[in-house]
Amino acid sequence: MTSPEGKRLNKFISESGYCSRREADKLIEQNRVLLNGRIPELGTRVMDGDHVQVDGRRIGAIDASHEDRVYIAYNKPVGITCTTERHVRGNIIDAIGHKERIFPIGRLDKPSEGLIFLTSDGDIVNKILRAENAHDKEYLVTVDRPLTPQFATQMAKGVPILDTVTRPCTVELLGRHEFRIILTQGLNRQIRRMCEYLGYEVTRLRRTRIMMVGIGKLRPGQWRDLTRDELTQIRKAVAGSTKVAKTNNRAASSP
Repeated sequence: MTSPEGKRLNKFISESGYCSRREADKLIEQNRVLLNGRIPELGTRVMDGDHVQVDGRRIGAIDASHEDRVYIAYNKPVGITCTTERHVRGNIIDAIGHKERIFPIGRLDKPSEGLIFLTSDGDIVNKILRAENAHDKEYLVTVDRPLTPQFATQMAKGVPILDTVTRPCTVELLGRHEFRIILTQGLNRQIRRMCEYLGYEVTRLRRTRIMMVGIGKLRPGQWRDLTRDELTQIRKAVAGSTKVAKTNNRAASSP
């Protein structure tokens, strides 16, 4: 049930499990959404008894207990694109083949691999993506030439890219060409740009952890449902998230 003031249309669609709030805005802008048989504007509010349709399909609020929502961890292989657009060859939705409508939380660029979450819960997508939550994301990175202590120090302090300086982060050298990095932000192609600024080229980039969830024994292309305990911890971690998620392309999480 919605509040007496109603609920914003994009939030209503995302909470239904159809797509994320950002994607809902695109659908509204493309006039693919009808509210009570009419084309609505961005910011329109949905009241109790209203009928919402997307591409002719009726959209309704789903179980408030979240029991019918899907939350999975996927080990994305190199070459898979994190898009819900089915016409894109190698899209993540076809790669997984889940029976429910799901969408990724954030992204990994096509040449990168590793852990990514997918869900049918549009509300949690926005909460996890909000920059102020500062959630850890851990990566193993291989570069094209020998690493130095100076490289690790500079990466950890912050690197100027995309008209800003990256936040301080944790960097650990693991070998001549490999290091571990833990970020709390997700600028576009951040790790690759940071390495390029310091004269290195990334040859392999693998995300191994998001927040408290590790990739574990998942092989490339495999996925699993998040456990009840993992979901409880994730919800606690994002419980204080109240602001609107940033939509700036530079904040897109694709290291």
